[in-house]
Amino acid sequence: MVNFNLINTVLKPITMAKEKNRITVHTARTIMFRELSKVMDHAVKDNRYIDSLKENIANKLTKTNQKRTDSALISLYKFDESHLPFVCFNYFWQVVQEYDKPIITMLYAISNDYLFSESIEVIGSTSIGDKVSKQRLEENIETFNPNQFTKNTVSSAARNLISSWKQVGYISNNNLAVRINCTHSFNTVAFAFLMAYLSGERGEFILSSKWVRILSLSEDQIRQLAAEAAMRDIMEYKFAGSVSVITFNNLFNKLKINV
Repeated sequence: MVNFNLINTVLKPITMAKEKNRITVHTARTIMFRELSKVMDHAVKDNRYIDSLKENIANKLTKTNQKRTDSALISLYKFDESHLPFVCFNYFWQVVQEYDKPIITMLYAISNDYLFSESIEVIGSTSIGDKVSKQRLEENIETFNPNQFTKNTVSSAARNLISSWKQVGYISNNNLAVRINCTHSFNTVAFAFLMAYLSGERGEFILSSKWVRILSLSEDQIRQLAAEAAMRDIMEYKFAGSVSVITFNNLFNKLKINV
C-alpha cells in the first residue's frame, strides 16, 4: 500500500498542477519511463515500490531532485495495490515483451495525467513523418485549460510532452521530433481495452476510447489483435454484426480482484 505520509513529504518540493482532483506532472516532469523502469524491475517481485523510491533506485544525485522525482512518480503511477489500474499495469509489466513496456506505460499514464491525455489530440492527428509542433501542443494546452497556466509553464509543459511521446516511441528521438510509426502487439491492444474497461467503457465504446484511438490502428487491425489476445486467454472478445462483447473475467480471477 502507498505510504501517504511519504507522499505528503515528497510532494512539498514540487509544484504539480491540480484542479478538481486532476493531476499532471508535465508542468515539471515527463513520463519518466527510465526511472519508472528501474522502480518496476527492482520492486515488481515483492511490491516494494515505495521502499525502492526511498532507496533512490532512480539514482538521483541530490536529495531535492530525488524527492521531486519520487513525488512525480507516485502521482503519475500510484504504486498502490488497491488501485485496480495499477494492479493490472503491474501484471502486464511482468508478462509483456520489453518493446511493449513503453506502450503500456503510455496507456496507463494517460489515465492519470490530464495534460498527457489531452495531448492525444495533437499526436493522433499528426501524420507519420510530419513534425510534431510544439506550438500546436501549446495551443492545445490553452484550449483545454484556458488561462490556467503562465506562458512559461505552457512552454515547459509542451517540451515535456514532446519528451514523453519520444520516450514511448511516438516521436523520433532527435531534434526533428517527427511522428513515427509504432508496432503494437496483442498485449498492447488488450491493455488499451483493459484501461478503457476499468474507466467504465463497454462494448463498442471501448473501441472508440482514447486508449484505443491513440494506438492509431485500423479497426480491422484492432479486432485482429483483440481476437489474438482472446485466443491467449488475456481477455474475452466476441464480435458479431455490430456488437462487441469485451470482458476480462479470467484475468480478474487470476489477479484475484473483484471489479
